[in-house]
Amino acid sequence: MGVVLLVTGGVAAYAYWKLNSNIASDDLSANGKDGAGHEKPDAFGRTPINILVIGSDGRTSAKDCKLGGACKQASGQRADVEMVLHISADRSNATVMSVPRDLRADWSGCHDTDHPSMGPQHNMMINTALAGGPGCSVVAVHELTGIPIDHFMMAYFSNVVDMSNAVGGVSVCVDANIYDPYSHLKLKRGSHSLQGTAALEFLRTRHGFGDSSDSRGRTEGQHVFLTALLNKLKDDGTLSSPTKMWKVANAATKLTVDKSLDSPSKLIGLGTDLNKVPTSRFRFVTLQTADTKINGVWETHLVQPKASALLRTLANDQSLTTTSSETTTASPSAPASATPTVSPTSIAVQVRNGAAVKGRPVQKRAAVVAAALIDRGFSEQTSAVTGTPTATTSVTYPAGQSAQARAVANALGIPAKNLKQSASATGIVLVVGSDWTTGATFPGAKTDATDTERESALSGANSQLGTAKGTCVKVSRFDSAIGVDANGHVTTAENPPHSTSPTHAYAISPNVKDSAT
Repeated sequence: MGVVLLVTGGVAAYAYWKLNSNIASDDLSANGKDGAGHEKPDAFGRTPINILVIGSDGRTSAKDCKLGGACKQASGQRADVEMVLHISADRSNATVMSVPRDLRADWSGCHDTDHPSMGPQHNMMINTALAGGPGCSVVAVHELTGIPIDHFMMAYFSNVVDMSNAVGGVSVCVDANIYDPYSHLKLKRGSHSLQGTAALEFLRTRHGFGDSSDSRGRTEGQHVFLTALLNKLKDDGTLSSPTKMWKVANAATKLTVDKSLDSPSKLIGLGTDLNKVPTSRFRFVTLQTADTKINGVWETHLVQPKASALLRTLANDQSLTTTSSETTTASPSAPASATPTVSPTSIAVQVRNGAAVKGRPVQKRAAVVAAALIDRGFSEQTSAVTGTPTATTSVTYPAGQSAQARAVANALGIPAKNLKQSASATGIVLVVGSDWTTGATFPGAKTDATDTERESALSGANSQLGTAKGTCVKVSRFDSAIGVDANGHVTTAENPPHSTSPTHAYAISPNVKDSAT
């Protein structure tokens, strides 16, 4: 028994040492402790987690140099990929928001140890912030979005290859034949399992997908890939198989992370939080942008008010996955966030004013809350009446109307513990207590976005749910996507004499090997 324990302990110690030695870390913020922002706790003291996921184009090793190519021309590093992964405070939902790499932004500059310093930046492509280190990208994204960034994870070309190999390939689908000579991706129409360099080619492709841009083309392909990866990790037993998990852990710990994630145990804790979110509550979106030619140069800028609506929902920790046709279950300590099976328009609420400060009633509190309910889709018969001073806000309901009461509480962020069934109640009664003297949302609460807010936030955001596995990426139909030289061959040269579509490029390049073979 002693020998067994010694050997087992030795294996465990080696495994921890191996994973720990994989991890590289850096400062979270290039501008000190306040440069990444700070989360605000909800009514229960919980905070969301926002992670900036960075894909670097740096040729920092011989392997990355070979995978990325053009090593002699490359200098420094830029962010080919930037995504904000938002995990809600109650761990019930998550949003992955892509930030197009060419988006123009302003940030206050960066001054981090061991990285090039830069002064204040104006109207610069946000991917260039990585020249000041990953902490500079954190600063730039935080200042652009207003979203606090709690962690970052940065991957190089080789990390993508290692991870796709560790999971045994990721299944993706394209809706037409495609050849993109810039990323080297070549696939027949249909489904394929990609790993190694083929997975990297898929993730780097932009000329071949959608509108051949970073705003939609590249991010659409990335969302399809990540959705498939997410479902594979959850569905095929990877998270419960020691052998499979070791391969994934060995690849995942080779990422560069911020210093608060610089151990296997900390990464496991983060993975545990992420694993609490079901795939049906993941939403992939792209920050809304448009390209405009200014002084002869194409620039990418935010599309307003759509972009602000999306950023506001994330900053306010509002779910983008719950709709009036979906149902969710609230955790015991969470706000009453279960979505009702009844329409809010059929729910009339009597709102009573019990709010008082130092014994004196706070005027119009009931009217403010009643108006907010009507604005959020509840019955026009919702009314406001006076009441007696009450310390605690409550929602009282008769037997058989718990769903209606939960709908009211969810719309206003009232905790589940404040809901009470009453034998004498004849309808839904909301008493606004002295614990809620201002505003139309319960203090400290973070509610799901309303249908109207959700529709505005998702408009033009290239949205996809985490359950959409098997979705085929739309191959670009634009004849201007791929360059063709004077001899009719596909080329990556600048300003080629001719151009064609990715599908025709596939047809005229029979000697190029398919990525999936």
